[in-house]
Amino acid sequence: MNKKTSIRINKFLSEKGSYSRRGIDKLIQERRITVNGKVIKLGTKVNYDDEIRIDGELSHNPKKKKKEIYLLFNKPIGIECTTNQKINNNIIDYIGYPQRIFPVGRLDKDSEGLIFLTNDGSIVNKILRSENDNEKEYIVSVNRKINSEFITKMSRGVKLKNTITKPCKIKKINNYTFKIILTQGLNRQIRRMCSFFDYRVKSLIRTRVINIQLGNLRTGKFRKFSNNEIEILNNHLKKTK
Repeated sequence: MNKKTSIRINKFLSEKGSYSRRGIDKLIQERRITVNGKVIKLGTKVNYDDEIRIDGELSHNPKKKKKEIYLLFNKPIGIECTTNQKINNNIIDYIGYPQRIFPVGRLDKDSEGLIFLTNDGSIVNKILRSENDNEKEYIVSVNRKINSEFITKMSRGVKLKNTITKPCKIKKINNYTFKIILTQGLNRQIRRMCSFFDYRVKSLIRTRVINIQLGNLRTGKFRKFSNNEIEILNNHLKKTK
């Protein structure tokens, strides 16, 4: 945001990633947010130079520029992609990063592979917008032999309750393994798609999100984005709606 541009505080704080807009509005109604020392009302606009506090704690300090953090993590099976540290095996405690970060999207507990973590709320919002059609690539192993009918029908879309999945790219790797590229993220989507055709997923690994690859990052390890990866990601997101 331009330092002199005023926007609604709920939008400003939600893009920092700590709360949803609705959550911010609730805090305002409860008189728990101050701007430059004054309790505010719904619809209040702020700019970069304003000091914002929630329950007396500094949420935005205009004198201190936040250093943006971008991490790649190879999530193991059993880790929950939640910031709720009351939940056992949550991703935040597992990584133990010294600064506040949060996962971009989800990867279910029984799956493994690539997930981003960051403190940059604006990146999160852009990546998660379904209309952006950002690709996510997975390697999936199933419990019985794959045939051409399965590949064809999976790629065309599968009816799951009240929705039909978007057409996707799918390629057989061997008799029991295939690669699939999705542009949506329904809950446990691949497992449910496979189940529709009486296949059971034995392993599911996410290897790519947009144009960022998991590569040789070991399971349970994380690393920072390279400068080149940040540039590539930002250039891609500039093209999104």
